Amino acid sequence: MTTSDRLPRAVLDPEPHVLLVEDDGEMRHLTARLLRENGFAVSAARDGREMRALLAVTPMPVDLLLLDIMLPGASGLDLLREVRVERPNLPVVMLTARGEETDRVLGLELGADDYVTKPFGRHELVARLRAVLRRAGRPGGVAPEGEATAQPPGHVLRFGGWTLDIGSRDLISPGGALVELSGAEYDLLLAFLTHPQRVLGRDQLLEVGRRRMGDAFDRTVDVQVSRLRRKVEPGEDSPALIKTVRGVGYVLTVPVERA
Repeated sequence: MTTSDRLPRAVLDPEPHVLLVEDDGEMRHLTARLLRENGFAVSAARDGREMRALLAVTPMPVDLLLLDIMLPGASGLDLLREVRVERPNLPVVMLTARGEETDRVLGLELGADDYVTKPFGRHELVARLRAVLRRAGRPGGVAPEGEATAQPPGHVLRFGGWTLDIGSRDLISPGGALVELSGAEYDLLLAFLTHPQRVLGRDQLLEVGRRRMGDAFDRTVDVQVSRLRRKVEPGEDSPALIKTVRGVGYVLTVPVERA
């Protein structure tokens, strides 16, 4: 890659640290070089064993895990399950050569923040990683030039006994517990809270997905809403806060107070 091929490098202090797990040597080398040339620090692993070792001993905290699905031994999906238990807040982007909807849906259900289908464009990969880092509040989450970050009215939103602090992105349960949200879950919840008691169609929610997750599709929205529901409606006796409107979309059933 020549200097003219490089994307404009943002001023990043410190550099976001990406752990790349890819068994194909040439792909691993090219991807790592691309990321380094665009302002990322990169550690690389060939499989789950090396990934675990780097996560355990690297002196520089990992800000994002870039994880191939097709790996020798434990698959990328198996490793994603492990990471979500041990490091629930670590952003994860999946790499897949298949491009099949079933892989993407399963990865999202297991907690992936985004996915990129190989072969991918240089601009696309860098933009996807920066978007995920931005949602997670990690170093390197630089918005593209000219992109404004929407600020919804009200710093604190209260709904059905829950509280969402927009500044810190903290979701507090009625019992006072902090509930972790992925970037996609946060974006969906914010869409519901800024349009309470109003039916949001899948096309509208897809726009949230496309802006934050790239190539979103109907099933993506259903998966993310299902994950969000499991967090804000954790038990059988929990009130139904998000209702399905069959054939149309979803609606937040409770009013929202802004503070």
